[in-house]
Amino acid sequence: MKTFADFGIDASPNNGQVAATCPQCSGDRRKKRVKCLSINTDEGVWCCHHCGWTGTLANGSVKTVNLHWRKPEYRKPEKVVESTLSNGALEWLGDRGISETTATDCGIYVSEVYMPQSEEVKKAFVFPYYRDGELINAKYRSGKKEFRSEVGAERILYGLDDVKKGDTPVILVEGEMDKLSLWEAGFRNAVSVPDGAPHVNTKDYSSKFDFLNDDRLQGKQFILAGDNDAPGQKLQEELARRLGKEVCSRVTWPEGCKDANDVLKEHGKAILAECVEHAEPYPIVGTYTTGDLSDQLFDLYDNGLEKGVSTGWVSLDKHYLIRPGCFSVVTGIPGSGKSNWLDAMMVNIAKEHGWRFAIFSPENQPLEDHMSRIMEKYVGAPFRDGPNLRMTREELENANDWAKEHFQWILPEDDHEWTLDRILDTARGLVRRYGIRGLVIDPWNELETSRGEYSETEFIGLCLKRARQFARRYGIHLWIVAHPAKMYRDKTGAYPVPSLWDISGSAHWRNKSDSGVVIYRDLADPDSKMVEIHVQKQRFRQDGGMGMTTLAYEHSTGAYLDHK
Repeated sequence: MKTFADFGIDASPNNGQVAATCPQCSGDRRKKRVKCLSINTDEGVWCCHHCGWTGTLANGSVKTVNLHWRKPEYRKPEKVVESTLSNGALEWLGDRGISETTATDCGIYVSEVYMPQSEEVKKAFVFPYYRDGELINAKYRSGKKEFRSEVGAERILYGLDDVKKGDTPVILVEGEMDKLSLWEAGFRNAVSVPDGAPHVNTKDYSSKFDFLNDDRLQGKQFILAGDNDAPGQKLQEELARRLGKEVCSRVTWPEGCKDANDVLKEHGKAILAECVEHAEPYPIVGTYTTGDLSDQLFDLYDNGLEKGVSTGWVSLDKHYLIRPGCFSVVTGIPGSGKSNWLDAMMVNIAKEHGWRFAIFSPENQPLEDHMSRIMEKYVGAPFRDGPNLRMTREELENANDWAKEHFQWILPEDDHEWTLDRILDTARGLVRRYGIRGLVIDPWNELETSRGEYSETEFIGLCLKRARQFARRYGIHLWIVAHPAKMYRDKTGAYPVPSLWDISGSAHWRNKSDSGVVIYRDLADPDSKMVEIHVQKQRFRQDGGMGMTTLAYEHSTGAYLDHK
């Protein structure tokens, strides 16, 4: 087995828990001698609290900045040296309305820990995160509002063990001090999200909500009591979307107060308790007032209509941006590449914006073959051996981990269950558990349709209405691939470009969709790499307008490039 010296770590001559400088980052920093590397010589592990470098003598080292390639094995924190709350610490807490009894009940203590913002070891409050009595993570806060969590530790709710069985609602807040404030006001059922309000533009935004997967949250009612600012409102909307607005209420803080701790300091326990007790349910589905949408109205006034996200192709973005809560129909003659184009666009959006997708595509079986085609678009190299250099084994492993993080395939074992209701029910669960932002049904004609007394046109109209309502309610973008009716070649042997009106079954395909895209390739010229993307409907002008662009098809990987 290797020694610490093999990794440039000076752990001598101590045993047990050791602090040292980090060979990865200390030499490049202003404060080179600060001991930011924690070492456990008994277990042969280490972790840098500045750059995130972790490792074991058995398995080598990993740079945390690369962990988005591979889902990490979570590490549990070493319990730092604990000290009692000094008079200064109690005074600091008291200024924020938190008593010594509350701090003790919630396990708060003080210790000397490394803080990367100032590159110094400082005294800091320690907020331990427990699950079933086991220490899972810890958050540290200095008096100057410096924060850090344990590197590589699992992000769980702060106060998770306070969630009890029964019908008592769970109060979700945005910080540890808000959890303590509600404890002070008599609420034992409050929990804090682990990282505050995640920035909505981060690529791993979806994974920031993995803490909702804990079984003890199933079947609960929730009171959302987050911060009264723009990030806090975004957080509450995402929590309500995943948990279901029908089981959520939301708190309104008094004017001038941003969060629960502000209310405690400014107005006291009784007013804080009153705010929570008067939490209002999210609006009944289908009924709204301007009061329900005041934030959105003022945001619309200040910032205009929000645009959808990029498809990954500059030329197409002029006509077609991807907005959550919308429904697109995609069509094209057989062999035009509808499914492959959709796959390429999903990979673009997942890479650029961190979206997660669910795919029902029974024609793309076996599933491992479809998965391999997603991976080669991500890597930019063929999966299979051939004239072009294929992806390496390491690239395959990285692509496998990335695809596992961003894609779910839906395929009920019994093909009699390939119904729209079953697909949407499954997608509803994936919204909550994984936060999917996109759903693909490819193609429509593979679904089992028992339309009873309805005509085909009436049945398709009802189904598309339900699908569009699902997309709006759960904030996803839904794509349905639908084939056109039989097309006929012209005198040159080429097929015409189909329109949305040509889709088999009903004019509702055009009428009820928010966007309509036609993929067209000249099948009379099999050597041509040019693929035309026709946007024939665009309901929302901020997301583009009707028009056509041409993409170049890369046969070896199934990717598409802007045509120059």
